[in-house]
Amino acid sequence: MPDVVIMFFALGLIAGLVKSDLKVPVPIYETLSILLMLTIGLKGGMALHGVPILPLLPELGAIVLAGALLPLLLYPLLRKVVKLDSANAASIAAHYGSVSAGTFAVVLAVAAANNLVMSPQTTLYLVLLELPAIVVMLWLYRYLNGSKASGFAILHEALTSRGVLLLVGGMLIGALYGADGLAQLTPVLLGGFKTLLALFLLEMGLCTARVCNPLPWRYWRLMLFAFCLPPILALLGIGLASLLGLPEGSTLILATLMASASYIAAPAAIRAAIPQADVGLALLAALGISFPFNILIGIPLYQNWITG
Repeated sequence: MPDVVIMFFALGLIAGLVKSDLKVPVPIYETLSILLMLTIGLKGGMALHGVPILPLLPELGAIVLAGALLPLLLYPLLRKVVKLDSANAASIAAHYGSVSAGTFAVVLAVAAANNLVMSPQTTLYLVLLELPAIVVMLWLYRYLNGSKASGFAILHEALTSRGVLLLVGGMLIGALYGADGLAQLTPVLLGGFKTLLALFLLEMGLCTARVCNPLPWRYWRLMLFAFCLPPILALLGIGLASLLGLPEGSTLILATLMASASYIAAPAAIRAAIPQADVGLALLAALGISFPFNILIGIPLYQNWITG
């Protein structure tokens, strides 16, 4: 049986496809996403409490480098094979080079439920992989098209997004105070993590149904790209994890993150920096196809590859 939180995604997806009147009010969804990001950051920070960071720098640097290189590999594929224009190729390369916090929350819950060993710095992978791809692709697009947007403006847009601030801020608070200092918050935030995730995934299922109904078949190349790419990226993640000597839980999380695509941080940055790009196409690929693939098929598949 899949993890119970995945069934909430399936419920939302089915409700959306049958055109039910079920919906999660926007203020509640906004609250859920804030609490989920903050809780992920706190969990990672608490695990890092008292852990020396200096010995981890080579590992973390390798992950940042992977996040920066991946969109540069995807961009020519999107231009020549998927046949997208420059703006949309840069947009989707940024989305797929970046990562999905929602997918991370699910795989984190799966790894914990299966008692897979995770290194303390695993939550840092989410932060380290979310930003480089967005910044690199926005800079590349600016270079190729002579955009007047400054590099500082692009970096500011990426670093000050809500998700990044909550993840990094929560991580710093958790690392500074540890489990003892956060004892009063633990029952509410950490104890309710799966409940928050279940409700968040219910809305993600509804969103996926909206994006995919009806499917724009004229973009069949992009849809095929979004369906076939996650397992390939997951294998790259497993290879990187093997080189870094990561434990099974951290390997599963890194592989799943690399297989995922951003649908929260990247769209906001792309809208501001590449107005010519159709963000709806990126959401079709990232949220409509790759997200459900990873949640329903990918994570169990990657876990089987890793644990045998």
